[in-house]
Amino acid sequence: MARQREPRDEDAPDPAERQRLDKWLVYARFARTRSMATDLVEGGRVRVNGQRVTNTSRLVGPGDVLTMALPHATKVVRILGAAERRGSFPDAQQLYEDLGSGNERT
Repeated sequence: MARQREPRDEDAPDPAERQRLDKWLVYARFARTRSMATDLVEGGRVRVNGQRVTNTSRLVGPGDVLTMALPHATKVVRILGAAERRGSFPDAQQLYEDLGSGNERT
């Protein structure tokens, strides 16, 4: 007996646009290497949609909000897309929307 697929939510992101968290951090230039991204995630310094994540293989995609405790700042970004490789800084900036940082001075 064949399984029927559940109807797809039109607002749900395309599964092809989802990417491993460690790869996304490198491609978006928040970490220089995959091992640095792994250290960041496994060290508990990344939250996805408000929940702390320690699994580097967690899939993230458009609409997810990341909060990252980076060495010199806390960054909050909304993911806009995924990439296939690490590109230039302007290309990387197209992958997210900066929602601010925790270290802003007024």
